[in-house]
Parts: sequence; C-alpha cells; structure tokens
Amino acid sequence: MPPRTTRLAEQIRTELADILSREVRDPGLGLLTITRVRVSEDLQQARVFYTTLGGREERTRTARALDRALPFVRRSLAQRVRLRRVPELAFTFDESIAHQARVEELLQDIQRENAERAAGQERPPDDDHGDA
Repeated sequence: MPPRTTRLAEQIRTELADILSREVRDPGLGLLTITRVRVSEDLQQARVFYTTLGGREERTRTARALDRALPFVRRSLAQRVRLRRVPELAFTFDESIAHQARVEELLQDIQRENAERAAGQERPPDDDHGDA
C-alpha cells in the first residue's frame, strides 16, 4: 500500500475502535477488537477486520450489531476524518488470529514432544539381562 493509504488505514482503525467502544450502544457488540483496516488504492472502500471473544454464536451476534451500526459509524467517521468522501466500510471477521493461535499451539506440541524424546534418550538403559 502507498504511504498515504497506509496512514489512512491506521487512522480509520484508530477512529473506528474509539467510535465502537465509546459511541455505539449496541449490546450485541460485546468485546470487539479492530485488528486491521485495508483501504483500496482509490480510497473508496475500506475492509475492516475485527475479532471478538466467544464462539460462532457470539461472532454472528457481533456481525449483526456491526451491520446495524454501520450508517452511524460511517457518519461518525466522516466527522473525524478529513476526506471528500469517506470510504464504504465492510466489516470482516479476522480469521488470521485463530489461525495464528492454532499454529502456535501446534508449535508448542512439537516442542513438548521433542523435549519428551530428548528426556527419554538421556535415561540410562535398564539392565534387564539379569547378570547375577
């Protein structure tokens, strides 16, 4: 992304996080984190990635709340960001966080297995020959 687009994406992320946490009063939002924003090069569209705590049901409830709040959020963003036209916003659940957690879990499992194997190799062999 060009530097201007990157700066705008970061500004939108910061402002949206503030708007959603302080101004939107929808109980369906729950605990929401804006993870990143991708703005198109023509500055007409912005994809907003978010995460939320909870399972699939909580994710669905949050998506509905974001859809309900979208017009208000866009108007509030227009008042805070100096642009001729505020980008169209599209909220998308950020799957990358879940994938990252799974990869981390797998790496820890591998590390634990390697440690167990190394500990097993360090033990002296049992003398089962019965030399008496």
